[in-house]
Amino acid sequence: MPVNNIPTFSHLNEKQQLVLSRLSMQVKKVFVTGAGGFLGKALCRFLRSADINVVGFARGDYPELEQMGVTMIKGDIADKQALFNAMQGADLVFHVASKAGIWGSMESYFSANIKGTENIINVCQDLKMKRLIYTSTPSVTFAGKDENQIDESAPYADNFLNFYALSKAIAEATILGANSAALKTVALRPHLIWGPGDPHLVPRVLQRAKTGRLKLVGKTDKLVDTIYIDNAVYAHLLAAVNLSTANPNCAGKAYFVSNDQPILMTEMLNKILACQGLKPIDARIPAPLAYIIGATLEWVYFHLNIKKEPPMTRFVARQLSTSHYFNISAAKKDLGYHPIVSIEQGMERLKESLAES
Repeated sequence: MPVNNIPTFSHLNEKQQLVLSRLSMQVKKVFVTGAGGFLGKALCRFLRSADINVVGFARGDYPELEQMGVTMIKGDIADKQALFNAMQGADLVFHVASKAGIWGSMESYFSANIKGTENIINVCQDLKMKRLIYTSTPSVTFAGKDENQIDESAPYADNFLNFYALSKAIAEATILGANSAALKTVALRPHLIWGPGDPHLVPRVLQRAKTGRLKLVGKTDKLVDTIYIDNAVYAHLLAAVNLSTANPNCAGKAYFVSNDQPILMTEMLNKILACQGLKPIDARIPAPLAYIIGATLEWVYFHLNIKKEPPMTRFVARQLSTSHYFNISAAKKDLGYHPIVSIEQGMERLKESLAES
């Protein structure tokens, strides 16, 4: 059974045990930015299950990570000196930290996502680190249109609908451009990470449903890819192991990763609602109207200097009314990635978690 929120090694499945065993023989200390976030915290948990030495870097205090045996250092990735001090002795970096969300100033996104990433790269080079895994996003290719089974040959969007996607695209290109014989880099693009402990997608869906504000956008359902949290962690671990080989075939590349189970948006939302015994939704709003509402709210929030996130934006309207599912053949071929937890299995775990909370 898990102790201090750490899954015991024997509690993991065979594939998880194998990749962690291989990684534990290849590293002495792992540095994780964004350790307090959903994915970062999960990475720390799994690394600690294999007794791997982990240093977590985050802006807040996370005593639960310290209880797992993670050495936590408080700081901001925009502070290069703080990173230089914190990264001493590490030989592998998971750069998970970013400013996410759909609302905020260009400066705030560029500082965290671009300057922060540049700092990580520079410190890796200064300290002669050899491996850097970056958590990117499929939003780097999203230009407001359907994405049906696209792969990594798709270019970056030519029209970004928010600063998050723009800043992540610049950061990803910077990461891949930094790949060299001395520093091997790779970028992963997980889409809609969810599962027990999710502080973003799941609670937002449940809260909006309970208040009657959850609506479907568009006349027809669209297929989307998602990724269960354990699968997202597994992909990152596989990338780390691959980068640690003599001739890593993932170096300098970006990869879409998902559950490889495209699902209708309505079905995904209703599965989440069912986990807490809530009624399915069927209320819809036309996509053009949602876009107009989003554009209007953006104008109002910007000119009134309202800091909180608008309930609708142009980006969200487009995201909810278009398809997003990806060809992950490259991740399967190069990383050996295949999802280890299905949507159905993940929903069972989510239901149990919500019942306990």
